[in-house]
Amino acid sequence: MAIPWSSVVLVTLVSLMACAEAKGSSFMGSDWGRAHATFYGGADASGTQGGACGYGNLYSTGYGTNTAALSSSLFNSGLSCGACYELTCDPSCSQYCLPGGSAIITATNFCPTGSNGGWCNPPKQHFDLAQPVFSKIARTVGGVIPINYRRVPCSKSGGMRFTVNGNPYFLLVLVTNVGGAGDVQQLYIKGASTGWLPLKRNWGQMWQFTGNSGMHGQAISFKAVTSDGAEAISPNVAPANWGFGQTFEGSNF
Repeated sequence: MAIPWSSVVLVTLVSLMACAEAKGSSFMGSDWGRAHATFYGGADASGTQGGACGYGNLYSTGYGTNTAALSSSLFNSGLSCGACYELTCDPSCSQYCLPGGSAIITATNFCPTGSNGGWCNPPKQHFDLAQPVFSKIARTVGGVIPINYRRVPCSKSGGMRFTVNGNPYFLLVLVTNVGGAGDVQQLYIKGASTGWLPLKRNWGQMWQFTGNSGMHGQAISFKAVTSDGAEAISPNVAPANWGFGQTFEGSNF
């Protein structure tokens, strides 16, 4: 399948732990639904790197091969990026299911309308899985399989990561490794001499801030809000001497 965004911001991973505050996520997931799934990207999942959520190298950003591109009805114009799902093959509808096969995946890409077979066309619910994770629930010879799926809380190791790029008048912040509901719906930034200021989602989980409020030379805090209304605050996660291309690790849900 085609990946609509082919370029991503390359980052230098510099993790700095900060004191963190989080309102505990109450996210419990969702009921089971029915959908279909297939796979892409090759047996080594090399073709799944990059994608419409902006995560870039899925190994260095912590997502690995348990990932999926979502059809438009699930992708929600990118607001579902980072959401986690449990998938099981439906043995009552397919002979290719593996007994007891279950997988937890993270949404990292978009399966565009018009893909082969029209499986990603609205209003269809479809998961285009990295091949290694597809192989955990079904034999690849099955091609497109019926599945059951549900949203589940994301379990992540370490804190949320904020990768900062841009210029003195434009910040572009990539948010990765989000626990709880996983899907950041709003991001705020706060400098040492400012209050909380909203960022605008550019695409995927890329958030932009265009206000000329002199963030350079100030310690920066971030506040992330997920779809369940939970908030996680990372105070002074980036020190006053922060630089573009750095990644800072803060709180999590």
